[in-house]
Amino acid sequence: MLSFGVTFMLDPPVSRTIEWAKLAEAQGFDAVWAWDSHVLWQEFYTTFALVAANTERVRLGPCVTNPGTRDMTVTASAMATLQEVSGGRMDIGMGRGDSARRVIGQKPVTVERMEHACRFIKDLAEGREVDHEGTPLQLKWSEGHRLPVWVAAYGPKALRACGRVADGLIMQLADPFILGWSLAYVREGAEEAGRAFEDIQIQVAAPGYLSEDLAMARDQVRWFPALVSNHVVDLVKRYSDADLPQALTDYIEARDHYDYADHGRTGAEHADFVTDEVVDRFCVLGTADACIGRLRELEALGVTQFNIYSMQEDPGPAGIIEGFGEDVLPAFRT
Repeated sequence: MLSFGVTFMLDPPVSRTIEWAKLAEAQGFDAVWAWDSHVLWQEFYTTFALVAANTERVRLGPCVTNPGTRDMTVTASAMATLQEVSGGRMDIGMGRGDSARRVIGQKPVTVERMEHACRFIKDLAEGREVDHEGTPLQLKWSEGHRLPVWVAAYGPKALRACGRVADGLIMQLADPFILGWSLAYVREGAEEAGRAFEDIQIQVAAPGYLSEDLAMARDQVRWFPALVSNHVVDLVKRYSDADLPQALTDYIEARDHYDYADHGRTGAEHADFVTDEVVDRFCVLGTADACIGRLRELEALGVTQFNIYSMQEDPGPAGIIEGFGEDVLPAFRT
């Protein structure tokens, strides 16, 4: 059965994020996530301690954090603490670091560093002893709750790493063709590590927008393919054209610049280069029937969670949660 999550930008006030999380739980959502970019938005761990204390059922986590702006031992300790507060409902999304790193003048970390962090943080948070540069460490106070690790990845190298170490993949776009291409590399990584590919959860994280006015809907979510373009630009520097699908790379030829001051914001001027065709491929939008149809297509490819990036100004996160909760989720609850 397809599960549903929702992701927030942690704009102030914290109280509003808590209310959105409670609303998502009441509407039947399964997970609540937030972007972890500590300069652009409010602090994740502080906010989600309160979210955990004010919810009962939904799983919670950063979508995503990275091992560069936060020391691995601090992240593991924070997640183990939140496991106590939440009753073991925490997940962790891990990436190389885009906005969180670039805003402070640093590059994303290497895939190797991210892969190591996934193993290290999971082991330490779950209470096992780890070796930290020659020093044995253990959180003896950890309650030992399982901490599922999700990896956000686009390129072959990161996708294979996901297959080797992750409990789940975060694919930040809803294009079925690109998803199918990506999963082949995740499977390769799983086979390299002697793991069962079928045990890896698949999450599509992208804007969802319900409206019969497609032109308006597209303008509300055009920021998202522009956000994805940051990762694609990084990929084309590392791979040859033959290694990447044109469906992922061609659209960035018209990209001029990107302004992190408008990261994830509706109406961002830097998103003007994104065509309607790309918006339609990368996002889930339109009528309820159209959204259900796209989600059925993704589900058939193995997607286990649709995580809605709810950053649109109109109708706002609350409206998106209510709309999907009333008109889309019931189709997947039989």
